[in-house]
Amino acid sequence: MDVIIIGAGASGLMCAIEAGKRHRRVLVMDHAKAPGQKILLTGGGRCNFTNRSVAADHYVSHNPHFCKSALSRYTQWDFLSLVQKHHIAFCERAHGQLFCEGSSRDILNMLLAECEQAGVSFQLDAKIENIEQAGEHLFLVRSSRASHACESLVVATGGLSIPSKGASPLGHEIAGQFHIKVWPPRAGLVPLTLQPGDKEKFSVLSGIAVEAVVSTRRESFCENLLFTHRGLSGPVILQMSLYWQPGEELTIDLLPGIDLAEALKEHKWQHPQRTVKSVLAEYLPKRLVVVMVRGDLAESPLKSLPDRALREISAQLRQWTIKPNNTEGYRTAEVTVGGVDCNAISSKTMEARDVAGLFFVGEVLDVSGSLGGYNLQWAWSSGWCAGQYV
Repeated sequence: MDVIIIGAGASGLMCAIEAGKRHRRVLVMDHAKAPGQKILLTGGGRCNFTNRSVAADHYVSHNPHFCKSALSRYTQWDFLSLVQKHHIAFCERAHGQLFCEGSSRDILNMLLAECEQAGVSFQLDAKIENIEQAGEHLFLVRSSRASHACESLVVATGGLSIPSKGASPLGHEIAGQFHIKVWPPRAGLVPLTLQPGDKEKFSVLSGIAVEAVVSTRRESFCENLLFTHRGLSGPVILQMSLYWQPGEELTIDLLPGIDLAEALKEHKWQHPQRTVKSVLAEYLPKRLVVVMVRGDLAESPLKSLPDRALREISAQLRQWTIKPNNTEGYRTAEVTVGGVDCNAISSKTMEARDVAGLFFVGEVLDVSGSLGGYNLQWAWSSGWCAGQYV
């Protein structure tokens, strides 16, 4: 073969299509029995395939400039043109997210149709057993099914997220074999778990969702927060998980944009007999109020409380600080943060700087996108770029 691509996910399929269009003999290998298994899971089965607003500041990497070249050469509009060419109906949701009207299967079928047209071959249910470099631009790949030689080897193995769909450290191990640095991986776009005491206190709120601002000293996001029986989730927590470090506190504002202390003073003047709890229930779910506000304050009539106590109540809800225990891990993570060091890779070609013919694309690289279609766009862009050069 001219090109062997290890991994039949989003970036691997895109690379295969582009290489095939250049009349390269392409073989895509994967240990799964069918290609694109994680594509089918994305967007709750509706595939959030890109975003109308794609820029480098939506990505996390030790080399924040690395993704710029690929994203500018194969843009969201390029992928959208491909979707429209295949007459796939799509819709736009909040924050510019683009989803299939049907299912994720539409995107996978589109990619497989493009692969077929480009003459791409597949070897599925094939476990990679050994890789050797037999010379410059010559690699020997042995799998549980067969052995092959190729000029260009593309590692499109993804990260460690969702091991139930076959995620493995294979790509990181291949990088290590060729002495390419790998930044320590961790789970990203993932719910956070709470310390045992906090978990016991807040688990009764499981299922409650509110808009909130969640902040660390460095980052801040405003979206829905969801309480779970293990901890905290929802879009705002998934976004923050890309940046949160173990041991770090979060500050949470459960009433963004509302001056609660002033609102309580106003209620105190107009309705002095009302309890704090009954007023707060106009702003937040009752169960949340009961857990968040100290019992003696919650049951007190407004007239009995000095303004200082009203400010304290406001702080409990608008400056709630909590130290998560950990993330839920790769089992539920949407991406892997960390991975193959981008400084060792050409941002133009995706080729390893010190290993001619070895390429890395997609999630295996140290590039992680925010929630909202950015990770799939990185897969399309990086796969496309490598496909021009393999």
